[in-house]
Amino acid sequence: MLKSLSSAVSGLQNHQTMMDVIGNNVANVNTAGFKSSRVVFSDVYYQTLSSANGATETTGGTNSAQTGYGSKVASVDVLNTNSGMTETGRALDAYIDGDGYFVIQNADGTKNYTKLGNMYFDTNGSLVDSNGNYVCGSTGEVLSDPVDASAISPIKIESLSNYSNISISKDGKITGVNNDSTSSDAGTTVTLGQIALGYFANTQGLSELGNGYYAETANSGTAALYVPGNSNVGSLVSGALASSNVDLTKEFTDMIVAQRGFQANARVITTSDSMLEELVNLKR
Repeated sequence: MLKSLSSAVSGLQNHQTMMDVIGNNVANVNTAGFKSSRVVFSDVYYQTLSSANGATETTGGTNSAQTGYGSKVASVDVLNTNSGMTETGRALDAYIDGDGYFVIQNADGTKNYTKLGNMYFDTNGSLVDSNGNYVCGSTGEVLSDPVDASAISPIKIESLSNYSNISISKDGKITGVNNDSTSSDAGTTVTLGQIALGYFANTQGLSELGNGYYAETANSGTAALYVPGNSNVGSLVSGALASSNVDLTKEFTDMIVAQRGFQANARVITTSDSMLEELVNLKR
């Protein structure tokens, strides 16, 4: 059987994967906090028909002759480039102006990480994201760098109804005006808590979970925790959310490249089939 058939089949499969990634990118062009991905191909095995020989006193050197067996998907990389922000005017929306991730605790206690900072206070005074999972940091205390993992937990403000004009500062402090007339702080702005950010040495190693969440892996390393605005992580911009970093111009260009690559590999299959047909017809 012609090697070109198996090589072209691998090309078809790889370009289909490329289209799958492009399709997902385009579908999330308006998804807040979304990071686009790319596909990288590589060649695979080679059959050596003749080996290379060095030059001698009587003959010149010869190069090796090899034929390949197609291509494979070497990696699907998440492009963690910083995207722009979309202003919302909502005080509890926060955009990270630089590196870093919000630390989110799920119902089972596990922690995930996200760029999406649309946050709310629930009826119990817990700061949660749009999925109802807890945003982590400190409650009532100011954090200092580097932040110890034992110092953060789900942020929960007791007697939340006693405070108004709640906002988030660029260093992650959550403040509000105390409306409790019986309190010594009545009428003043007080710090209710502070948001912490996670930082990874290798963000490419994070695992995508959907819903804007990422999980740490053996290759991403463990999250280091910092106060927003530290040299390792960006400061927060209140009243804004991270935009998708999908570049439609690039995606449409890549789509054309993927389509032409798929068509070319399909043509190799039909041409190889014609050659096999001629071979079979030799007996007639």
